[in-house]
Amino acid sequence: MAKLDERIGFIGGGNMAFAIGSGLVRCAIVKPSQVLVSGPHIENLSRWRMLGVVTTDDNCEVLEHKDVVFICVKPHILGQCASQLKYKDASKLIVSVLAGTSLKTLEEKFDFIESSGPKVIRTMLNPSMQVGEGCTVYTGNARVRHQDLEKVHIMLNALGLAQKVPEQMIDAVTGLAGCGPAFVYTIIEALADGGVKKGVPRAMALQFAAQTLLGNHSILKQQFFCLFTNMDRERLTHCRPVGIKIL
Repeated sequence: MAKLDERIGFIGGGNMAFAIGSGLVRCAIVKPSQVLVSGPHIENLSRWRMLGVVTTDDNCEVLEHKDVVFICVKPHILGQCASQLKYKDASKLIVSVLAGTSLKTLEEKFDFIESSGPKVIRTMLNPSMQVGEGCTVYTGNARVRHQDLEKVHIMLNALGLAQKVPEQMIDAVTGLAGCGPAFVYTIIEALADGGVKKGVPRAMALQFAAQTLLGNHSILKQQFFCLFTNMDRERLTHCRPVGIKIL
């Protein structure tokens, strides 16, 4: 797996930031010494320090000393956060994980970095990247170079599946992959409830329901059925006349 020499910063050290940062360290894409994380409450960043990552309560320090800076704050405090940052350097690459925040908004908030406009990449992440099985889409503004996109792709693809898309597609993918886990958990719960109703212990029912989805996921991923075959036809191969799976 490719390794990066860039220094990586995180403004905001919450769950999504930690999923990215810890994943990059775990995959050896970067070393802990390459990473710096900021947060308003330094005591809440202890899990980062356990990885060997340096932490700070100064957002400006992250922007000043790192090449690629992930913005991982809540969308409603983006303006407040950006207003505290006054470091001018055209080489900085800003990567936003903020839901619903457009490239135009990000350009406006970080225009102090470069008078002709900052280099900004917008991403959509999902929680499964915590276990290396995430779904991520990303897009860059006009100032982002091909090599910038390549670096970000290397990082995000190490945490699952990553793909560059037009910006207008990001909100749709947010509904699909960002909200999708909630639907998957609902399916698992419904399958387990059916098992419990027929006498299967709850813990066993949940375990088997989750394993059923995991097994089907592996088949889809290995054989690329999701790309090259009709899903309804695939379902029907498991359904026999008068069988238990016919709906």
